[in-house]
Amino acid sequence: MISNERISIPILNFFTMKNTSILILGAGELGMPVIRNIAKKAKSYHNVTVTVLLREATINSEEPDKKKNIDEIKALDVQLLSGDLSAPSSELVSIFKNFDAIISCTGYGSGAGGFQLKLANAVLKAGVERYFPWQFGVDFEIIGRGSAQDLFDEQLDVRELLRAQNKTKWVIISTGMFTSYLFEPFFGVLDLERKVVNAIGGWDTAVTVTTPEDIGMLTAEIFFAEPLIEDTIVYIGGDTLTYGQLGDIAESLSGQKYERILSDVNELQNDLQNDPTNFVKKYRSIFGAGRGVSWDFDKTFNFKNGIETTSAKQWAEKNIDWESYNS
Repeated sequence: MISNERISIPILNFFTMKNTSILILGAGELGMPVIRNIAKKAKSYHNVTVTVLLREATINSEEPDKKKNIDEIKALDVQLLSGDLSAPSSELVSIFKNFDAIISCTGYGSGAGGFQLKLANAVLKAGVERYFPWQFGVDFEIIGRGSAQDLFDEQLDVRELLRAQNKTKWVIISTGMFTSYLFEPFFGVLDLERKVVNAIGGWDTAVTVTTPEDIGMLTAEIFFAEPLIEDTIVYIGGDTLTYGQLGDIAESLSGQKYERILSDVNELQNDLQNDPTNFVKKYRSIFGAGRGVSWDFDKTFNFKNGIETTSAKQWAEKNIDWESYNS
């Protein structure tokens, strides 16, 4: 007797993902969230492998934080590869050529003076099919060359290099500032203890912020999107807010009144001129100018695709003990 009952057969995910071997550079504040999310998404594909390139000293480190990261990477079934990005370009090419896609989470701390350009050139010489360079930040092209932050010029050099060729497909993800930086004392915008908010540039000057966790999640979504996203800049964001709105958030969550102080563009420029090598003052000058550091939230990849992200207020609610500052 023939039954009309349907038999449910599990179907494996055989998407048209060509980049089967992925190499992630770095496992720091941004690298770990990227690794977690890429590894999680990769499990939906039968042919995708994920590898992380780290110094041998890091892989074998007994430092608690580094060891914790290494143990987590192993638990994710991600392979570890020993290598040093400060090595000669020829050595990097020999490593990179074994991978279809590379995602760079190196950060600026890995070195200035051509480091990002060196990586990009090695990627191209290795014939890597797809590259996500370390461009997780502001809109460098709107800011332009010769800005207060000299490292940005090299980011523009990398973009020009990638656009001048057509063999390696590239994706740049613009994220704005890490959300936590708005609330960190070093950035000099919000002083929780003194209950002061310092607007840099102006109260209506806006900034786009995203948490490293959301950047990691959205990087994976962008990487595995169908059809493949290629040769473009993708804007993401957890929130876009003004410094005035940041003050409102602080007052709302603390239940306290905050003194509001304005540092206009001239003051920021003078601060930098008096201390021209100060990394933080370079950034304060950039973000105070307000150009290329924010974009409309409804234009972001996450908004268009209905993906929830963490707002500045949500981050502050979860991560700051407001009552401890009210005593």
